[in-house]
Amino acid sequence: MKQKIVFCVMLMLLASVHTAQAQLPAVTLKTIDGHSVRVDTLSNNGKPFIVDFFATWCKPCNRELDAISEVYEDWQAETGVKIFAVSIDQAQNMNKVKPLVDNHGWDYDVLLDVNGELKRALGVQVIPYVMICDGNGNIVFKHSGYTDGGEQELIEKVRELLR
Repeated sequence: MKQKIVFCVMLMLLASVHTAQAQLPAVTLKTIDGHSVRVDTLSNNGKPFIVDFFATWCKPCNRELDAISEVYEDWQAETGVKIFAVSIDQAQNMNKVKPLVDNHGWDYDVLLDVNGELKRALGVQVIPYVMICDGNGNIVFKHSGYTDGGEQELIEKVRELLR
């Protein structure tokens, strides 16, 4: 009997953890222009937004951000989604981020996680790593890695949030 009660309590705890939506942590990062931004205050005027971790040296990251860039204007027109691209480059490579962004013509809000504080707080292990947040800033979807065409899953998840 005692084991059944413990088992039921464990199931309820697991169910409540699984349905809880995570919030972005209160970590302060710099923008590519040097302004400070608290990550837990990121928003998109009540619309969903995407947080995409990348590094200058990460080829799959660059392919993913290039693929999204090609359709980003359409995504914004349709859903209003906004993308925050977070560079995890360390301090010695930070001077490469702005030229890379400019060279690729990425029209994203770029944040710099120089010390890896945000990456650690969110448990990011593999990049590219993408999170979708709903209009209230709740993390509702996470994905790591990139394969060609994978960006389509992102916009589908955003569309689901708007239904």
